Amino acid sequence: MSETICVGTIAGAFGVHGEVRLKSFTAEPEALAEYAPLTTEDGSRSFEVQITRPVKGGFAARLSGVRSKEEADALRGTGLYAPRDRLPALPDDEFYHTDLIGLAVYDTGGAELGKVKAVLNHGAADLLELTIPGQSKTVLLPFTQAAVPTVDLASGRIVADPPEGLLE
Repeated sequence: MSETICVGTIAGAFGVHGEVRLKSFTAEPEALAEYAPLTTEDGSRSFEVQITRPVKGGFAARLSGVRSKEEADALRGTGLYAPRDRLPALPDDEFYHTDLIGLAVYDTGGAELGKVKAVLNHGAADLLELTIPGQSKTVLLPFTQAAVPTVDLASGRIVADPPEGLLE
């Protein structure tokens, strides 16, 4: 498991005084600032975060060391990471997306179906994007108790019972 988890991303500049637009990936979106200082993926930069107000699609915020619109624009698309030990422990039936990516997925009979490429959410529910061996396209598996009865992080595997016709 990774030592840091992506908790948000910088969506670009907000205004002309160095504020940024933040998109939060945390269950409580405004809690993003509580996990600061946040770092870039490679750890080369660290930011204190002060959320100034909610805006469409996230928050306007001030990041330490960012003083101009140009500096804020240069950070567009930058992921913000927090150490895992600073984040809340999750109940048994919840998972950090980063822990699911890369896990092998097997059907209930033990045959490998593929690997988790990404965890997506387009509003209704989470979907696991699976890469299927020997295929260039991916498949979206609903991340529900019915379709994914078992997630075993310790052994690095997921047991799935995909809806009929999904993998044909």
